[in-house]
Amino acid sequence: MSDLEKVNGHRPAGLLPMPFAAALSSPEEAAKLPFDVGAALSAVVRLHAEIPADGYTAPILGTEREGNGVVIDDSGLILTIGYLIVEAMAIAVNAADGRMIAAEVVAYDYNSGFGLVRALEPLGRPALAMGRSADLAVGNGVLVAGHGGPDGAIGARVVSKREFAGYWEYMLDEAIFTSPAHPNWGGAALIGADGKLLGIGSLYVEDATTDPDHLSGNMFVPIDLFLPVFEEMLREGRTAASHRPWMGMFTAEVEGQIEVIGLAQDGPAERSGLQTGDIIVKVNGEIIASMADLYRKAWSTGPAGVAIPMTVLRDAYAFDLSLKSEDRYARLKLQRGY
Repeated sequence: MSDLEKVNGHRPAGLLPMPFAAALSSPEEAAKLPFDVGAALSAVVRLHAEIPADGYTAPILGTEREGNGVVIDDSGLILTIGYLIVEAMAIAVNAADGRMIAAEVVAYDYNSGFGLVRALEPLGRPALAMGRSADLAVGNGVLVAGHGGPDGAIGARVVSKREFAGYWEYMLDEAIFTSPAHPNWGGAALIGADGKLLGIGSLYVEDATTDPDHLSGNMFVPIDLFLPVFEEMLREGRTAASHRPWMGMFTAEVEGQIEVIGLAQDGPAERSGLQTGDIIVKVNGEIIASMADLYRKAWSTGPAGVAIPMTVLRDAYAFDLSLKSEDRYARLKLQRGY
C-alpha cells in the first residue's frame, strides 16, 4: 500500500489538500486562495554552499551542499536550515533574474537548527511574512515549497506535531511533520493557508506519524522557535542555549534502552572511554528513559565544559564514568566568531 492510499485510516480524497495542489498547476485555482501564491513561492531561493575539505562537518555533510532558503526581509536576509551552511566558506543563492549571487553566513544556531545568510546583492524577490506555527493543527493543508516556483512545491498535510530527538544530540520539544514527502526538503518553506511562513524543512522521515502505517514525510522546525531568538542570532551568531554541553556521541533507542551507536572521532564520549554498543543507564544518578530524557538531563548539568556523570552498561557489567563535555562550536571552522 502506498503512502497516499491510506493516511490515518482515511482515503486521500478526504485528506489531500486539493486547493493547494490545484493552485500549483492552475492560475485560476491559485487566484482563489487568500494570498499571492506566486509571490510566496518566489520568496524561496536555491542555496548552494561550499565547505572546506578539512571542515569538521565535511565527512558527514559533504563539502558541497544544496538546498533552499526563504527570504524574510527586504535586506536580503534568508532563513534556512543550519546544516546547509555550517562551516561554509562560500554561499550562493539565486536572484529573481536567475543569476547565482554571493551570500554570507550571519548565524548558525545548533539549539534550534536554524541558519541565517544574507545576500550581498539585491535579490529582486519578495520577503515571506512569518506566521504562528502554534496555530497549525494536525490535518491542516500546507504548501511545502522548495526553490523553482510551482514546479518546486507540493501540497501536503500536517500529520503530527510532537517531540523530536535526533541521534546527533539535537532535540525539539515539538516538531511539525507533513506528508507526502518533498524530495528537496532541506531549508524548504512550510507555508500555511494564510500564505505565511510556519516552518523550515529539516529532514525526510519514515515515521511522520506514530501509527502502525509509519507514513513517510518531512520534519519541519517551527517558526515559533525563531521569532524569540531572531535578534540574538543577528547579534551573536548563535543563541545562549547553543552553549550547552556537547557529548560527541550518537545514540538510538533500542528495545527500550539508550544505546551508543557511534562516536565522534576524538570527541568527549570517545575520550571518556565510551564504546559503540554501550547502554546509557543513568545521567547524574537518574535513570534514562528516552533519548530526549538523556539530552535534558545531560544539558541540565551545566554549560559546555561541564563533567557529566554517567552509569553505563557494557555486556553484563555496569560502571560509572565522567564525560568531560565540550562546546561543539570549538570544533567548527566558522567564518565569524560565535
